[in-house]
Amino acid sequence: MPHNPRFMSATTLLGDAVKNPQGESLGDLKEIMFDTDTGKIAYGVVSFGGILGMGDKLFAVPWSALSVDYTNHHMLLNASKERLKDAPGFDKDNWPNFADSTFSERMSSYYAG
Repeated sequence: MPHNPRFMSATTLLGDAVKNPQGESLGDLKEIMFDTDTGKIAYGVVSFGGILGMGDKLFAVPWSALSVDYTNHHMLLNASKERLKDAPGFDKDNWPNFADSTFSERMSSYYAG
């Protein structure tokens, strides 16, 4: 049985591959966004597409939609590549306002379905 640590440093997860349950690569985890009011992780920022970091599209995925695959050392997101391609994203120079409740509701509903 794999060891599932209850506590991990954020740097342990940064750069990890993000895959779906079918094993398709969806990108990698670029950032972990904390809600400073609650102290909880709100989003994982996933990078998808592009070549060698150029032209990547970034996605704010609610942390509740991600899980850690301890056995295979990557993050899991239950989404197809097509769904991620159509997801609301942003580029590295235009980050969204994570505190905006409309943004939060939009991301939660997109990744809940």
